[in-house]
Amino acid sequence: MKYRRVDDRVPIFATPHTTGASMRTIVAGNWKMNKDLAGATGLVDALVEGAVSLPTNVEVVIAPAFPFLAESVIRARGSRIMVAAQNCHEKESGAYTGEVSPSMLKSIGVQACIVGHSERRQFFGESDALIGAKVAALLAHGITPIFCCGERKEERESGGHFQVVTEQMKGALGRFSNAELSCVVIAYEPVWAIGTGLTATKEQAQEMHAHIRSLLHTHGAEVAAAVPVLYGGSCKPDNAEGLFSQPDVNGGLIGGAALDAAQFAELVGIAGRLKSA
Repeated sequence: MKYRRVDDRVPIFATPHTTGASMRTIVAGNWKMNKDLAGATGLVDALVEGAVSLPTNVEVVIAPAFPFLAESVIRARGSRIMVAAQNCHEKESGAYTGEVSPSMLKSIGVQACIVGHSERRQFFGESDALIGAKVAALLAHGITPIFCCGERKEERESGGHFQVVTEQMKGALGRFSNAELSCVVIAYEPVWAIGTGLTATKEQAQEMHAHIRSLLHTHGAEVAAAVPVLYGGSCKPDNAEGLFSQPDVNGGLIGGAALDAAQFAELVGIAGRLKSA
């Protein structure tokens, strides 16, 4: 796997996609507010130990909670496992009690950061403009933003789901150059399928991923080819094959199944088999 490096300690995601190359596949685990120190380090260790047998054509990412990031980076160093944060503040520093800046994340070796997750939008009132500012701050520090977008149940039922995602992408990402956009990862989250027991069908997932790809195409074919679009709505081993087999689904942002090393490894294996290099 090839990396850009800002220094010898901080491996960043693979270089932007080039015309003619295979689309990147990423399986990322969002641990949310779960695990204590022993549980988090145990899960990292289990994943690192099993990483040698994982498919080499899949980029593997874990996003532990803030208190465990530094230790996770240390334990994952030299392995296939890349470490991401679950959120960040958009400012470099200052009187923002309880917040964490991209420069802080970079200083401990974090390689990516989730922004705009539906739970951040729902529970913390994050706007598209704020999320876009976080994307800009991460890019300035060479950290890969994993930008989340997706519709609520009532928005899908009213037929407004495409417009919702369009507005989210334009509101947060419309300010960036093609080169900057090419360094972003997008995760589609049907909000109605997170923690509800519901899952988008493979056809629903492909339809929205194709829509997202069409929005990227407005910036040119190279941008559309550079940006992986992950599925982020209750993906588990029993439904991953159908989802990952879709042409515009480039892996997953995994929630509950990411908290179990065996299930997460199984998802990486499924993605690797279906998205062969």
